[in-house]
Amino acid sequence: MKYLRDVRENDRIMEHYLCKQKQILKSKSGNTYYSLKLQDKTAMIDAKVWDIHNDIGNFDENDVIKIDGTALIFNGEPQIKINRLRKSLENEYVLSELIPHTEKDINELYGKLLGFIDAIKQPQLRQMLENIVMEHPVISREIQTHSAAKQMHHNYMGGLLEHTIAVLEICDFLGKRYKGVDHDVLIAAAILHDIAKIFELSPMPINDYTDDGQMLGHIYMGAELVAKESAKISGFPHTLKSLLQHAILAHHGEYEFGSPKLPMTIEALILHAADNLDAKAKVYEDMIANNKSGSPWAGYHKLLGRYLRGSGYDNS
Repeated sequence: MKYLRDVRENDRIMEHYLCKQKQILKSKSGNTYYSLKLQDKTAMIDAKVWDIHNDIGNFDENDVIKIDGTALIFNGEPQIKINRLRKSLENEYVLSELIPHTEKDINELYGKLLGFIDAIKQPQLRQMLENIVMEHPVISREIQTHSAAKQMHHNYMGGLLEHTIAVLEICDFLGKRYKGVDHDVLIAAAILHDIAKIFELSPMPINDYTDDGQMLGHIYMGAELVAKESAKISGFPHTLKSLLQHAILAHHGEYEFGSPKLPMTIEALILHAADNLDAKAKVYEDMIANNKSGSPWAGYHKLLGRYLRGSGYDNS
């Protein structure tokens, strides 16, 4: 298979890819064309169908399509000019080759998650976490495969679990270095802070916002999940529930980043710092890893609003 990360200028591309985006646009001359985003497990790339003719078949977003085209460079980025296109047949492709997924071992990540839950000392809190992670009809099925975001970071299969474990490990490290930290609260909040992404985003390969995701968001739904699940456990302490809900509500840290509350507890502050660090460090990691320019500068990241540079240096 010709992976998209390996596409170079002037390559002829005859391959099956997932169409993640399809826009029907008009050129300056008034002609209709398609602007596409194609994806496989290695990358996403822009593609254009400038001439819509009989060899351009019918297809929709999230269809797998077979293309025949040529790679070029536009504004410094690879792009494919498609000459022929059709919807792929189910026996012509392997879906796992078209869906990006974590490079980590999912079983190892899930084992770490269960280990963190097992180490919780407060019995009612541990029971609630077990109920959510292992017994919830949706979460138990999706937690090992769901993404953590649509675009920004960990936006691939298994990304949610990978991000959760990273945040857990950072919280575990930091929580032992400051006085007054309730380690059970911090670890439980780290496990739960993004778990409602499972309801905010549809499963891969679509990975787009659901109706509840658009109208409510994972922060509210996560806090609501704690309220519902804690109510099922006899004698669950009200203050413990509130501390967990607050950490979830505050984990984006600032109002301008969609946080309905600012961190008011040390657990909420550490969770925010860990979540922010892992999300942004992942952006750096991915952009630097995908830098093919030969320069230490990986380019400008619009969402972070800055240029990103790798760690290489010379002795001059």
